[in-house]
Amino acid sequence: MTSKLKLTFSNDAPEGDCVTICLISTDSVIIPKLDKDVAAQLIAKMASAQFTGKKGTSLSLYLDVGVYLLIGVGEMIKAGIHAETVGGNLFTALAATPHKQGWIPALKLADEVAADIIFGVELAAYHFEQYFTETDSAEASVQLTVSNEFITEDDRDLADRQALANGVALARDLVFEPANKLYPEAFADRCASLSDLGLDVEILGEADMEALGMGALLGVGQGSRRESRMVVMNWRGGKDEAPLALVGKGVTFDTGGISLKPAKGMEDMKWDMGGAAAVTGAMAAIAGRKVKRNVVGVIGLVENMPDGNAQRPGDVVTAMSGKTIEVINTDAEGRLVLADALHYTETRFEPAMMVNLATLTGAIIVSLGKEYGGLFSNSDELAAQLTQAGMATEEKLWRLPMGKAYDKMLKSHIADMKNIGGPYGGSITAACFLERFVSKTPWAHLDIAGKAWSDKATATVPKGGTGFGVRLLNRLVDNWTTAHITANDG
Repeated sequence: MTSKLKLTFSNDAPEGDCVTICLISTDSVIIPKLDKDVAAQLIAKMASAQFTGKKGTSLSLYLDVGVYLLIGVGEMIKAGIHAETVGGNLFTALAATPHKQGWIPALKLADEVAADIIFGVELAAYHFEQYFTETDSAEASVQLTVSNEFITEDDRDLADRQALANGVALARDLVFEPANKLYPEAFADRCASLSDLGLDVEILGEADMEALGMGALLGVGQGSRRESRMVVMNWRGGKDEAPLALVGKGVTFDTGGISLKPAKGMEDMKWDMGGAAAVTGAMAAIAGRKVKRNVVGVIGLVENMPDGNAQRPGDVVTAMSGKTIEVINTDAEGRLVLADALHYTETRFEPAMMVNLATLTGAIIVSLGKEYGGLFSNSDELAAQLTQAGMATEEKLWRLPMGKAYDKMLKSHIADMKNIGGPYGGSITAACFLERFVSKTPWAHLDIAGKAWSDKATATVPKGGTGFGVRLLNRLVDNWTTAHITANDG
């Protein structure tokens, strides 16, 4: 990861070419403590520039005593998304100044609000430039100095947000990486390095998975010269309790296999491991934040290629659960990976709940566009908790139905099921397929095909890899309650 931010803490403004940052609300209240004469000058210049403090606006003012950067915040800042967006807008405005060096003086804000503002700054400062041999001077780092009266460097809320930002950045990095650099073994190696955070990381090779009977996952990867992997990341932060389980699809490149995708846009299929990236980033954040719960992350890593040994349409594979699957379309491969990953996770760890994430279907983008991730679940309560977590983190989900009528579309005449259900309801039949590999555990499937990669930037999310799911999962884990959580009620 490359961040365009250099963040320091000091009671004194840095010397040299530095702008003082003022957060201005729509009632024209200047939030920082300023000299009366300076405040009067700023108010007069704001009036002449018709700067009202509208959210998302900014204004640079040059006074005899220095340069001031005004950031419009709208209504008085609230913790959460509002404060994070203010931080993102602050970074963007500061980066656009010729100085690129700012100072946040003392502000009368709660520590949680201040931490969220800095969190937003850090999210906005993310920049992936691993493969540039030259960098544009216009992309120079932004230096931000924060007064210890705004928030102290060792503040607990700030440390929590910084660990979360690191997890988001890791997920974004993984999604941005090209497939010749990030293949299953390389992805697994990156996960292994997370043991430094206190995660217990276990890597299963093809021989291990073959011994366990994971014919569905292994079938997807058999056409690639890159060996498949499964990674287990275990965080034991709780007491004697069943873990919460996070499961991710990690197809490091998806050609479609023998059911080859069109050439146009195929380069985007490097991010077909967005679900695994989200789980990995979430586990890194959970460990970095030292969450007091038991959480296990499991990701299946494969590359779907069309060589002479590749899986064919019409093949029948046997999943770890013992169920047989007729492969009608080799481009419906992610659900085969998750079939074994879900069964393995449930039978080995007996979790209190399971949530899987996957860039599973293009049909979910047809249904929801790129505004929401698709949510499918066998538990109303789990679905409700996920929906609430999504709203709180701006990683929004929309629940779609399942049921017997859709499930019947998976019927095969030679095996227990087909891997696709026909031309209609593709996201739903994919979810029904996954549900067949879950027993009694409360479970949810998040189809994030429209959310793992973005064609445009927002205040805190870059164009490209979004890291979608990291914050959502962390909020779910933080707020998790087992009250009335049951399976097979949705």
